[in-house]
Amino acid sequence: MKQLVLDLGAEPVLTLDSFEVGQNAELAALMRQFENRTSREHFAYIWGDMGAGKSHLLRALGAADRARYISPFSIESEFVYSPDVDLYLLDDCEKLSPLAQIDAFALFNEIRANNAFMVCSGAVAPAVLPVREDLRTRMGWGLIYRLHSLTDDEKIAALTTAAAARGLTLSAGVLPYLLSHYRRDMSSLSEMLDALDRYSLETQRPITLPLLREWLQEQAQK
Repeated sequence: MKQLVLDLGAEPVLTLDSFEVGQNAELAALMRQFENRTSREHFAYIWGDMGAGKSHLLRALGAADRARYISPFSIESEFVYSPDVDLYLLDDCEKLSPLAQIDAFALFNEIRANNAFMVCSGAVAPAVLPVREDLRTRMGWGLIYRLHSLTDDEKIAALTTAAAARGLTLSAGVLPYLLSHYRRDMSSLSEMLDALDRYSLETQRPITLPLLREWLQEQAQK
Protein backbone atom coordinates (compact mmCIF):
# COMPACT_ATOMS: atom_id res chain seq x y z
CA MET A 1 0.00 0.00 0.00
CA LYS A 2 1.31 3.44 -0.90
CA GLN A 3 1.87 6.00 1.80
CA LEU A 4 0.29 9.39 1.09
CA VAL A 5 2.91 12.13 0.92
CA LEU A 6 2.24 15.86 0.84
CA ASP A 7 3.54 17.41 -2.37
CA LEU A 8 5.93 20.00 -1.03
CA GLY A 9 7.69 20.41 -4.34
CA ALA A 10 8.21 23.95 -5.56
CA GLU A 11 9.57 25.29 -8.79
CA PRO A 12 13.34 25.51 -8.30
CA VAL A 13 14.86 28.96 -8.08
CA LEU A 14 17.12 29.47 -11.10
CA THR A 15 20.42 31.17 -10.34
CA LEU A 16 23.74 31.61 -12.08
CA ASP A 17 25.26 29.42 -9.36
CA SER A 18 22.93 26.54 -10.23
CA PHE A 19 23.72 26.76 -13.97
CA GLU A 20 25.78 23.74 -15.06
CA VAL A 21 28.67 25.37 -16.91
CA GLY A 22 30.13 22.46 -18.88
CA GLN A 23 31.88 23.88 -21.94
CA ASN A 24 30.37 27.35 -21.40
CA ALA A 25 32.82 28.87 -18.92
CA GLU A 26 33.41 32.03 -20.96
CA LEU A 27 29.69 32.60 -21.41
CA ALA A 28 29.00 31.99 -17.71
CA ALA A 29 31.64 34.58 -16.81
CA LEU A 30 30.06 37.05 -19.23
CA MET A 31 26.65 36.55 -17.63
CA ARG A 32 28.21 37.48 -14.27
CA GLN A 33 29.41 40.69 -15.88
CA PHE A 34 25.93 41.45 -17.17
CA GLU A 35 24.49 40.72 -13.73
CA ASN A 36 26.92 43.25 -12.23
CA ARG A 37 26.65 45.66 -15.22
CA THR A 38 30.44 45.48 -15.69
CA SER A 39 30.50 44.13 -19.25
CA ARG A 40 32.18 46.36 -21.82
CA GLU A 41 29.57 45.12 -24.30
CA HIS A 42 25.98 46.09 -23.57
CA PHE A 43 24.32 43.50 -25.81
CA ALA A 44 24.67 39.73 -26.00
CA TYR A 45 22.83 37.02 -27.88
CA ILE A 46 22.82 33.35 -26.83
CA TRP A 47 21.67 30.53 -29.08
CA GLY A 48 21.59 26.77 -28.78
CA ASP A 49 19.49 23.64 -28.64
CA MET A 50 16.27 23.44 -26.65
CA GLY A 51 17.03 22.49 -23.06
CA ALA A 52 20.65 23.66 -23.19
CA GLY A 53 20.01 26.28 -20.50
CA LYS A 54 19.27 29.54 -22.33
CA SER A 55 16.12 30.29 -20.35
CA HIS A 56 17.89 29.28 -17.14
CA LEU A 57 20.49 32.01 -17.70
CA LEU A 58 17.98 34.68 -18.68
CA ARG A 59 15.57 33.90 -15.85
CA ALA A 60 18.46 33.90 -13.37
CA LEU A 61 19.54 37.33 -14.59
CA GLY A 62 15.94 38.48 -14.53
CA ALA A 63 15.89 37.96 -10.77
CA ALA A 64 18.62 40.59 -10.31
CA ASP A 65 17.88 44.14 -9.19
CA ARG A 66 16.72 46.52 -11.91
CA ALA A 67 16.31 43.64 -14.37
CA ARG A 68 13.33 42.48 -16.43
CA TYR A 69 12.75 39.08 -18.01
CA ILE A 70 10.63 39.21 -21.19
CA SER A 71 9.16 36.20 -22.96
CA PRO A 72 7.79 36.35 -26.53
CA PHE A 73 4.32 36.24 -24.97
CA SER A 74 4.81 39.03 -22.42
CA ILE A 75 2.31 41.87 -22.46
CA GLU A 76 3.13 44.91 -24.58
CA SER A 77 4.11 47.06 -21.60
CA GLU A 78 6.94 44.66 -20.75
CA PHE A 79 8.62 45.65 -24.03
CA VAL A 80 8.57 49.33 -23.06
CA TYR A 81 11.82 50.85 -21.77
CA SER A 82 11.80 52.04 -18.17
CA PRO A 83 14.47 54.18 -16.45
CA ASP A 84 14.05 51.90 -13.42
CA VAL A 85 15.36 48.91 -15.40
CA ASP A 86 18.85 48.73 -16.87
CA LEU A 87 19.04 45.01 -17.77
CA TYR A 88 16.56 43.42 -20.17
CA LEU A 89 16.38 39.69 -20.91
CA LEU A 90 14.49 38.75 -24.09
CA ASP A 91 13.97 34.97 -24.37
CA ASP A 92 13.04 32.69 -27.30
CA CYS A 93 13.34 35.42 -29.94
CA GLU A 94 12.37 33.06 -32.77
CA LYS A 95 8.85 33.01 -31.27
CA LEU A 96 8.28 36.77 -31.38
CA SER A 97 5.05 37.73 -33.14
CA PRO A 98 5.15 40.46 -35.83
CA LEU A 99 3.79 42.98 -33.31
CA ALA A 100 6.26 41.89 -30.62
CA GLN A 101 9.09 42.28 -33.14
CA ILE A 102 8.13 45.92 -33.62
CA ASP A 103 8.11 46.43 -29.84
CA ALA A 104 11.46 44.64 -29.47
CA PHE A 105 12.99 46.83 -32.19
CA ALA A 106 11.92 49.98 -30.32
CA LEU A 107 13.23 48.54 -27.04
CA PHE A 108 16.65 47.85 -28.57
CA ASN A 109 16.93 51.47 -29.65
CA GLU A 110 15.91 52.80 -26.22
CA ILE A 111 18.37 50.48 -24.45
CA ARG A 112 21.22 51.67 -26.63
CA ALA A 113 20.26 55.33 -26.25
CA ASN A 114 20.19 54.98 -22.46
CA ASN A 115 23.37 52.89 -22.14
CA ALA A 116 21.47 49.99 -20.57
CA PHE A 117 22.11 46.25 -21.06
CA MET A 118 20.32 43.45 -22.90
CA VAL A 119 20.73 39.69 -23.30
CA CYS A 120 18.63 37.84 -25.88
CA SER A 121 18.27 34.16 -26.65
CA GLY A 122 17.11 32.12 -29.58
CA ALA A 123 17.15 28.65 -31.07
CA VAL A 124 19.40 29.73 -33.94
CA ALA A 125 22.09 32.32 -34.61
CA PRO A 126 20.92 35.90 -35.32
CA ALA A 127 21.87 35.67 -39.00
CA VAL A 128 19.16 33.06 -39.62
CA LEU A 129 16.65 34.15 -36.99
CA PRO A 130 13.12 34.28 -38.51
CA VAL A 131 12.42 37.92 -37.62
CA ARG A 132 12.34 41.21 -39.53
CA GLU A 133 15.71 42.30 -40.95
CA ASP A 134 16.16 45.44 -38.85
CA LEU A 135 15.56 43.47 -35.65
CA ARG A 136 17.87 40.68 -36.79
CA THR A 137 20.61 43.28 -37.28
CA ARG A 138 20.14 44.52 -33.73
CA MET A 139 20.31 40.98 -32.36
CA GLY A 140 23.85 40.91 -33.72
CA TRP A 141 24.94 44.24 -32.23
CA GLY A 142 26.94 42.72 -29.38
CA LEU A 143 28.53 39.42 -28.44
CA ILE A 144 27.10 36.20 -29.88
CA TYR A 145 27.57 32.89 -28.08
CA ARG A 146 26.49 29.37 -28.86
CA LEU A 147 25.43 27.61 -25.66
CA HIS A 148 26.84 24.07 -25.74
CA SER A 149 24.69 21.31 -24.27
CA LEU A 150 26.20 19.16 -21.55
CA THR A 151 27.73 15.82 -22.51
CA ASP A 152 26.20 12.68 -21.02
CA ASP A 153 29.06 12.41 -18.53
CA GLU A 154 28.57 16.05 -17.51
CA LYS A 155 24.83 15.48 -17.09
CA ILE A 156 25.42 12.42 -14.90
CA ALA A 157 27.93 14.35 -12.79
CA ALA A 158 25.51 17.28 -12.42
CA LEU A 159 22.58 15.02 -11.54
CA THR A 160 24.69 13.08 -9.03
CA THR A 161 25.57 16.36 -7.33
CA ALA A 162 21.92 17.47 -7.39
CA ALA A 163 20.79 14.16 -5.92
CA ALA A 164 23.36 14.42 -3.13
CA ALA A 165 22.17 17.96 -2.37
CA ARG A 166 18.63 16.57 -2.02
CA GLY A 167 19.89 13.80 0.26
CA LEU A 168 19.05 11.14 -2.33
CA THR A 169 20.93 7.89 -2.82
CA LEU A 170 20.69 6.54 -6.36
CA SER A 171 21.57 2.97 -7.21
CA ALA A 172 24.13 2.35 -9.94
CA GLY A 173 22.54 2.40 -13.38
CA VAL A 174 19.68 4.75 -12.55
CA LEU A 175 21.12 7.86 -14.22
CA PRO A 176 22.49 6.17 -17.39
CA TYR A 177 19.12 4.46 -17.87
CA LEU A 178 17.33 7.76 -17.32
CA LEU A 179 19.41 9.45 -20.01
CA SER A 180 18.56 6.64 -22.45
CA HIS A 181 14.81 6.47 -21.77
CA TYR A 182 13.71 9.99 -20.83
CA ARG A 183 13.92 13.57 -22.06
CA ARG A 184 17.55 14.62 -22.03
CA ASP A 185 17.42 18.32 -21.11
CA MET A 186 18.62 19.17 -17.61
CA SER A 187 15.36 20.83 -16.60
CA SER A 188 13.35 17.68 -17.32
CA LEU A 189 15.97 15.45 -15.73
CA SER A 190 16.01 17.57 -12.56
CA GLU A 191 12.21 17.39 -12.39
CA MET A 192 12.49 13.62 -12.79
CA LEU A 193 14.76 13.48 -9.73
CA ASP A 194 12.07 15.25 -7.72
CA ALA A 195 9.40 12.87 -9.05
CA LEU A 196 11.52 9.84 -8.19
CA ASP A 197 12.11 11.22 -4.71
CA ARG A 198 8.36 11.55 -4.16
CA TYR A 199 7.67 8.10 -5.62
CA SER A 200 10.36 6.59 -3.41
CA LEU A 201 8.72 8.15 -0.35
CA GLU A 202 5.24 7.03 -1.41
CA THR A 203 6.32 3.43 -1.95
CA GLN A 204 8.85 3.44 0.89
CA ARG A 205 11.47 1.96 -1.43
CA PRO A 206 14.97 3.14 -2.37
CA ILE A 207 15.62 4.67 -5.78
CA THR A 208 16.80 1.70 -7.82
CA LEU A 209 16.64 0.77 -11.48
CA PRO A 210 13.52 -1.41 -10.94
CA LEU A 211 11.81 1.52 -9.19
CA LEU A 212 12.68 3.84 -12.06
CA ARG A 213 11.37 1.38 -14.66
CA GLU A 214 8.17 0.95 -12.66
CA TRP A 215 7.65 4.70 -12.43
CA LEU A 216 8.27 5.21 -16.15
CA GLN A 217 5.80 2.43 -16.96
CA GLU A 218 3.15 4.05 -14.77
CA GLN A 219 3.69 7.38 -16.49
CA ALA A 220 3.40 5.76 -19.93
CA GLN A 221 0.03 4.29 -18.97
CA LYS A 222 -1.45 7.61 -17.86
